[in-house]
Amino acid sequence: MKAGISEAEWAARVELAACYRLVARGGMDDLIYNHITLRVPGEEHHLLINAYGLRYSEITASNLCKIDAEGNIVAKSDLPYGINHAGFVIHGAVHGAREDVRCVIHTHTRAGVAVSAMKCGLLPISQTALRFTRRIGYHDFEGPAFNLDERERLVRNLGDNDALILRNHGLLVCGRSVGEAFHLIQRLEVACQVQVDVMAAGQEICFPSAEAQDTTETLLGRQADGLAVSVGGTMEWEAMVRELDREDPSYAQ
Repeated sequence: MKAGISEAEWAARVELAACYRLVARGGMDDLIYNHITLRVPGEEHHLLINAYGLRYSEITASNLCKIDAEGNIVAKSDLPYGINHAGFVIHGAVHGAREDVRCVIHTHTRAGVAVSAMKCGLLPISQTALRFTRRIGYHDFEGPAFNLDERERLVRNLGDNDALILRNHGLLVCGRSVGEAFHLIQRLEVACQVQVDVMAAGQEICFPSAEAQDTTETLLGRQADGLAVSVGGTMEWEAMVRELDREDPSYAQ
């Protein structure tokens, strides 16, 4: 553990660094762009965020930056990198408006951006998509996220959902834990990949019945913790971290 960092913060740093590595392993990173943020335990107005200039595969517990509610850097590593302002604009807005949210993930994946550009949005055509289709927000593209005024509209469009499609831009999810946020982005990404594949096939699309959609949402939705899925993606997250620990535990440095 690095000197001057509490045990609780260090544990949060390790968990967040693992998430960066796993997002990269899942092919959901984009060069040095995008962010995953996490509230600092005991310092609810401070966030942990990646240094702008590192690949996700390079993120470790010790090289994460800590910022305040205004986006100012409170603590950073000795690396010559600051933070990307766009990360503060988007992530800071969600954390500031949603006290229930501990972790926010934003991606620019090929499938996610493709669905974000479709007027139809995310379609209820797969079991995975049905986890989201009735509880997902949409936010119109306003250009690169540098305008602080956009935060109010972004938060309004997210509402109390745990997923948001940023039109012509990408995907965003927010979780009550790092594990839940990772599970959400992985599931949403798969739903987008399936939709792109189905639409590319050029065949008539088969939609589940309204009854089947209702049943699936009941069993897989956030309110269904403990039914058909593990609570907050806990078991899925623990399995992924075990795999990461076996293959490359350097994230915890």
